[in-house]
Amino acid sequence: MLRPMLVACALALTACGHAVTAEPPAAAHTPAAAPKVATPEVCPLPDSGFECDFQKRLKAAEDYAETRPGSVGFVLRDRKTGATWRNEHAGDLTWTASTIKLAMVVNLLERHRAGKITLSAGDRTLMSAMLHTSDDDAADSLWKKYNGTTFNAAFGKYGMTDLVPQKGYSPTFPYWGFEKCTANDLDRLMNYVLDTVPEADREYIVGQMREVGPVQQWGVWGPDSGVKNGWSEEDGGWVMNSVGFVGKDARYTLAIMNNLQGEGAYDEGRDTDTEITRILFR
Repeated sequence: MLRPMLVACALALTACGHAVTAEPPAAAHTPAAAPKVATPEVCPLPDSGFECDFQKRLKAAEDYAETRPGSVGFVLRDRKTGATWRNEHAGDLTWTASTIKLAMVVNLLERHRAGKITLSAGDRTLMSAMLHTSDDDAADSLWKKYNGTTFNAAFGKYGMTDLVPQKGYSPTFPYWGFEKCTANDLDRLMNYVLDTVPEADREYIVGQMREVGPVQQWGVWGPDSGVKNGWSEEDGGWVMNSVGFVGKDARYTLAIMNNLQGEGAYDEGRDTDTEITRILFR
């Protein structure tokens, strides 16, 4: 019986001397994370010709304009790329108010340069008053002295092809104070000034527009900008218009015509024009 017992003991010692180690469980397989795919940037106005950031600004400006009293037409132009955006009211005929004084100055300088008239120092003072403080008396004097009909006949040349003088509001016809045009007209007028008016005359006009008085410091006016505003209570309610350029090199032009249609007045219109400009540029 001794041999079997020794064998059993040896087997027992062997088992006690060597621990049995189980194989570790296989690690659970975790699939690799799928590569992230960048979400394409959504550009709201892809056919506008403007880069995506500007498209978003344009859309925001349009959305804002839709919430404002009356109707708002505006045209934005990038003079470097040629991209131009017109909202749905850009072709609405609206009282020009004093924005037409810009066209008057263009015409006076053109006629003087051509030798058809000779502008006096007093005339030039009146021209500056029209641009700086939008002086109505100055406009009346120059309109009467230099023939209103001649002014109106020239305005189409400057791009104001939708312009319509309004009868029945003044014994003088046509009269600068009673005309209607569109935001498209003001856009074309502003770009005529910047692209076609001879350099010396252009520098005079641009300089005046950059340094307007407090009464015109709203709308397109601001840092590195120039403006000619027009505001009045007309048949049908207040109109608040603003046309100008933005940038040291006048890269952008903006024309805004706000026909409040009796739904608001000066303050609401001024706020509308100024906020549209802020959304786009500030």
